[in-house]
Amino acid sequence: MSPGKAKLGVMGAVVVCEGGTVVLSWCQELQPAPSSRGGGGGGSAAPSLQLLLSCEHHPGLSSHLGYSLKQNGAMPLEDGEVARRRGQRASGATSLRGTWGEPHEDGTAPGGSGMEVTAEDPQLEPALGDGDVAAGRGEDARGGLQPAGKEPEQFGVLGGEESLMAELSERVQKVVKSSSWWERHGVDTCILACSLLALPAGFLCLRSARAVPFLAGILTLGVVHHTLAVKGSHLASHNALTESKSWGKVWAVFFIELCSAFTAEQATYNHVKLHHGYTNVIGLGDSSTWKLPFLNRYVYMFVAPLAVPIITPLVALGLLRNVGLKVALRTVCCMSLGLYCHYWLLLHASGFQSPWSALLCMLLTRSLLAHPYIHVNIFQHIGLPMFAADRKPKRIHQMSLGVLNLPRNALLDWAFGHSLISCHVEHHLFPGLSDNMCLKIKPVVSRYLREKQLPYNEDTYCARLRLFLRRYEELMVHAPPITELVGIQ
Repeated sequence: MSPGKAKLGVMGAVVVCEGGTVVLSWCQELQPAPSSRGGGGGGSAAPSLQLLLSCEHHPGLSSHLGYSLKQNGAMPLEDGEVARRRGQRASGATSLRGTWGEPHEDGTAPGGSGMEVTAEDPQLEPALGDGDVAAGRGEDARGGLQPAGKEPEQFGVLGGEESLMAELSERVQKVVKSSSWWERHGVDTCILACSLLALPAGFLCLRSARAVPFLAGILTLGVVHHTLAVKGSHLASHNALTESKSWGKVWAVFFIELCSAFTAEQATYNHVKLHHGYTNVIGLGDSSTWKLPFLNRYVYMFVAPLAVPIITPLVALGLLRNVGLKVALRTVCCMSLGLYCHYWLLLHASGFQSPWSALLCMLLTRSLLAHPYIHVNIFQHIGLPMFAADRKPKRIHQMSLGVLNLPRNALLDWAFGHSLISCHVEHHLFPGLSDNMCLKIKPVVSRYLREKQLPYNEDTYCARLRLFLRRYEELMVHAPPITELVGIQ
């Protein structure tokens, strides 16, 4: 849509608009629909409503929807000034760490910290027969979906849209039930086991005085670290590694605290409850924690990622105030053990003579894939439609609009997992599934969304990198614009 104003006659459609400013206003006249000819007169259809829609085009977003709604009532639209005020209020709430200082209803954070969210737990659960699917609880031992309570209707969307997620869930459930344990958990477990087994080879390669074996050791340890710290931690936070909840907690502590030097409780809360439960919702799951507005584009994109291994444990220590004493002590012990073991092995197994050289090697291996790690986390959400907490769409629209898939990449697929790279849309729709299962259901999900004329966002890594470098201030410094989906009878 080109900049400026367009007068649209809309009936039975959803209008999606994003840009710097969204202004929706009623035309003064309503055109009554013609009376039915086959019914002998008397009855008439609901009037068609015209809007004045003024918006600025937002390049790079594939978020126009046009499809019929089956509903009985329309939601009143705001005039331009009210819409602007709503956007300013919601956008102004965004900060580097989200809205931690503001109290919300329900959903207290771990340790009784007072960090709360704005929805009840059933809204964070995948649901069969409901219009919403979310992350967190509600997944059965096979990574399937459990019924959950329905959330209040939003945007006046009823009828056909209510069954979209149920129909997709049924198709995915058939694939999951027909899959073996090896497909559901075995493939990803094998990748993590192979990474652990490669550790001795990596440390021994660093003993060599020749460049090629030494660089091979750096590469091996770097890829192994990110496989355990990113892929392992991500799967463990969703309990996607095992069918046992008890073992799931053990793996979460191992991968998140021992391997990643972070706190398992806060990682699970921030990622599963907030990011997945409120994907692209301003102030909750809008990925604003990745923003550092005081850095320029080149420093942020190419220099700052090198500091991730240092920043991660420091942030974790700051978050320990939100957990109980017992959990905090366990986290500090696991983080210290993981870091010390890495340091000790470099001194005694790899033969480093200087403590500083060992620390430098630790930094190098732990930041080897930090650049794509940061890039992937911002590329797949920021720059896509963002929603206000009180006006977020149904879950299937929220995920299809606000999540993007990158192309497959052998290195990143191995180290980060399919669910973070080429199957991110599938992962947000069905977060309890493992990486391999997300890859398996990808054709089912993509075909269904396109069949229903819903967005299925895909873009290349290089294209997103160019977009963020070109529009860094708009995407990473300023507050994002609010996108609203308006259902019209």
